[in-house]
Amino acid sequence: MFRSNKYIYTQVIDDVKGVTLVSFSGPKSMSSAALVGEELAKKAIKKNISKVVFDRGGYKYHGLVKAVAEGARKGGLKF
Repeated sequence: MFRSNKYIYTQVIDDVKGVTLVSFSGPKSMSSAALVGEELAKKAIKKNISKVVFDRGGYKYHGLVKAVAEGARKGGLKF
């Protein structure tokens, strides 16, 4: 997960191969953060990915980061 001044970027990465499997981004706001997590989860589920490790990119687990994580869990990802 990465936050810029305007957007939230999320990715599911295969660490062994160093390849991005799924990605999704959206505007940086509380309402869209949960949606970004849910949409990332939907894309991952379509590729038969259900278990991931949530790397918060050094950000504290609150606010936008927490909303993305909860959205991804709601979308079906397990971490």
